[in-house]
Amino acid sequence: MTDRARRTAPPELDRILAGYPPRPGISDELLQPDGAPRPVWAPLLSLLGRETPEGIAARFARGDQYLRDTGVYFRQHSGEGSTERDWPLSHIPVMIGAAEWEHLSAGIVQRAELLERVMADLYGPGRLVSDGLLPAELVARNPEWLRPIVGITPSSGHFLHFVAFEVGRSPDGSWFVLGDRTQAPSGAGFALENRLATARVFRDLYPQANVLRLAGFFRAFRDRLNGLRRGEDDRVAILTPGQHTDTYFEHAYIARYLGFMLLEASEMKVVDGRLSVQTINGPEPLSVLWRRLDSRFADPLELDEGSTLGTPGMVSALRSGSLAMVNCLGSGILETRALLAFLPRIAGHLLGEPLKLPNIATWWCGQASERAYVKQNLGRMLIGPALSTRLPFDLDASTALGGRFRHNARASVEDWLDASGGDLVGQEAVSLSTTPAMIDGTLVPRPMVVRVFAARTETGWTVMPGGYARIGRTDDPTALAMQAGGSVADVWVVSDQPVRADTLTAQGTGPFLRRMPGLLPARAADNLYWLGRYVERAENAVRLLRAYHLRQDEDGVAENPLSGYVAGYLGRAGLSPAQPMPDGLLQLFDLSKGCAGKVRDRFSIDGWNALQDLSRNAREMAPRVAPGDDAAGAMSVLLRKLAGFSGLVHDNMFHFTGWRFLAMGRALERALQASRFLKAFTDPAAPDGSLDVAIEVGDSVMSHRRRYSVESDVRTVVDLLVLDGDNPRSIRFQVDALKEQESRLPQRGGGGMLSDAAKALLELQTELAVAAPADITPERFDRIATEIASVSDALTQRYMG
Repeated sequence: MTDRARRTAPPELDRILAGYPPRPGISDELLQPDGAPRPVWAPLLSLLGRETPEGIAARFARGDQYLRDTGVYFRQHSGEGSTERDWPLSHIPVMIGAAEWEHLSAGIVQRAELLERVMADLYGPGRLVSDGLLPAELVARNPEWLRPIVGITPSSGHFLHFVAFEVGRSPDGSWFVLGDRTQAPSGAGFALENRLATARVFRDLYPQANVLRLAGFFRAFRDRLNGLRRGEDDRVAILTPGQHTDTYFEHAYIARYLGFMLLEASEMKVVDGRLSVQTINGPEPLSVLWRRLDSRFADPLELDEGSTLGTPGMVSALRSGSLAMVNCLGSGILETRALLAFLPRIAGHLLGEPLKLPNIATWWCGQASERAYVKQNLGRMLIGPALSTRLPFDLDASTALGGRFRHNARASVEDWLDASGGDLVGQEAVSLSTTPAMIDGTLVPRPMVVRVFAARTETGWTVMPGGYARIGRTDDPTALAMQAGGSVADVWVVSDQPVRADTLTAQGTGPFLRRMPGLLPARAADNLYWLGRYVERAENAVRLLRAYHLRQDEDGVAENPLSGYVAGYLGRAGLSPAQPMPDGLLQLFDLSKGCAGKVRDRFSIDGWNALQDLSRNAREMAPRVAPGDDAAGAMSVLLRKLAGFSGLVHDNMFHFTGWRFLAMGRALERALQASRFLKAFTDPAAPDGSLDVAIEVGDSVMSHRRRYSVESDVRTVVDLLVLDGDNPRSIRFQVDALKEQESRLPQRGGGGMLSDAAKALLELQTELAVAAPADITPERFDRIATEIASVSDALTQRYMG
């Protein structure tokens, strides 16, 4: 603050702003030009001023804990691949008054409508080029201009439905656009999570701070997408590239929040110009698709033939008018840097008015006069590829700033402009405004841009009352991206009137109607099924490993007949007995996480966190666990965590179709594993003590002792672990459970006849019901395993193929 502002500030503000100097020539969100805090910040600053450093740290920790508990992450890329990192929340929100936001929103709405008209022309009559408003080469040479889309009229009547804009504040305090995001804008879901986390940080301030709520924006957009369906039976879906993309968490979060299916391209098929999704009920029509991958990957048939992320025929579905897409394929061309140079003039031509929200000053260097101007003003120019869709502050090796290359100071920028002018643009090297960030316990100004979202609703364009701010960790305005160490913050739009709390769901007015969960895509069923199988396989492995290490410690002998026998079985199961925490076990946890990660939109947060915790604990223990009792203790820890995960799934997951596939996966794997280890450990040639191992791995020690007061023999073990329908660890119990769950799956076709899986289960159930312990020979165990595997094949072919 200035000395004048400090003399008039309350004591708590003076303390909190002691290290917050004004910066000449740079606009600041907190401070007015005279150095006094903007009124909209007063309640937050007053609260911070009254807090101790420990109190502030506790607040921030509360928000961080929420983000960890809900599994929010971003994917950090490096030369060694990518890893999930904690979400880098900047805990101090950006505060903007509602009146100022209303003015900004008017410019956003105008710009969204302008881009809609530009795209309609570029893929329609092409008058912007023919009338000289846009150079032909910026369209024809642009990889984002997709020729197969030319002539397509969107069935919704619009090319754009959801757009975003990166905005910054000029030194004079006005807003301007740094870049347009029309391809597949990300961040709206993260904006929601930022809001929830920040509201927890300031839970005593947020309810009465008159912050405009976000739910109404998403509700209006959801209703609009539902309104675009061709019929009541048609579906709305979100198309994702998959769980390894940077923003997959957001895709899953938005799908769960809005109640839409989350699909990958391989789950869909185009037949006769209609797009459908393969579900466990068979193909179901899709008529609205919110695309979250770049256009060129969407259709390997007509666009990028090398794409493995697309659905062949997607363009034909658009062409037939059976599919409404958000946004239409080809919208990436609107993000081109060079287009910014022509938008002001195009606005006057198409809208009959100037831009209410100017964009960053841009000159296309393919024109002699513009190129000369850029060369004369190199010191205040950023020069980069004309057809790039990167934002101006996202610098790379192909960028020159202030008349010098970033990575080759000796090269001549002027020669570059003369040789490649048509490939380049010059953009004014602007100074980004700053906003408060708490860095190492001190409130300091940091560079910032805000991503503002607009959605087309039933009443036209609607702007999200808030957004998603990117904050620099340092003063470097080119290091705002999370990949470069930047952070993100919530944006509070503050009204001077009380704000009513809002939710995504509207209050019902008609008679009550119980609604059942929607369709289950075949891919989701497959992943839930294999999640159940992998978790059960891991549990069986943990029990075997514990039994092995307990006997190593008890016997005190490295090589005795029983230990060697168990070690041999472990080795055949892919679990090296030489490793206290075998790689094969860690791989099973990774496979479980992989399946759960593909159905994040259908999987509970608590279940996901339990699975993450299980895998993380196993990997943390692996380097330091020792053979014998130490390893047995580690396995006991993992068993307790597996039991916790199973309890969460059983108690928290709605027992509908998705849960049935997960439950069938567990039951089938348990029966399969039991048939294999029981064959081995009830074999007459097995060493002494093998039956005890079988009972222990079958988790039936207490039941066996209570039922049979004599020593173990093959008949008692087989009766309890194979034929007892009341033992949840027996093979018969699993077969009964499988038959029950299979009977409640959708029975499509067949005229009432039993499915192949139902027939196999009925036959196996009958065999086990009438069998005596003496009937279960090693050969019979093999046949049971084969029959169980055939059930899996039949389920896969019928529902998940």
